[in-house]
Amino acid sequence: MQRQVARETSGNCLLWGKKPRMIQAKYTTKDGTERSSLLLMDGYWAWARHFHYVPEILLSLFWSVPYGFTHAMPFLYVMFLTILLFDRAFRDDQRCSDKYGKYWKVYQDAVPYKVIPGIL
Repeated sequence: MQRQVARETSGNCLLWGKKPRMIQAKYTTKDGTERSSLLLMDGYWAWARHFHYVPEILLSLFWSVPYGFTHAMPFLYVMFLTILLFDRAFRDDQRCSDKYGKYWKVYQDAVPYKVIPGIL
């Protein structure tokens, strides 16, 4: 929601009590049209580029925990989702790098972690 609000207001909003930092990234579509997009570098998006995957993984873990720790079967979904979303984060990063070029490099420097702040 933070990203939506920031984009809808062109950054003229408050995230956690301050004006968000954003990059106006330009890119060219396949048909040659030049467009721009805003890359948010504040709020949850300052922690990691794909931090929104963490709550999904945690939710799947919380669904599995009531079954206890005697069998691995309830945790197969957690393992599957974790692998899927981490792979997707790496693919998304590559796609965004191809799309935004130098702007994505600036974004990566500002937000160095892909999914988990301080780790990856």
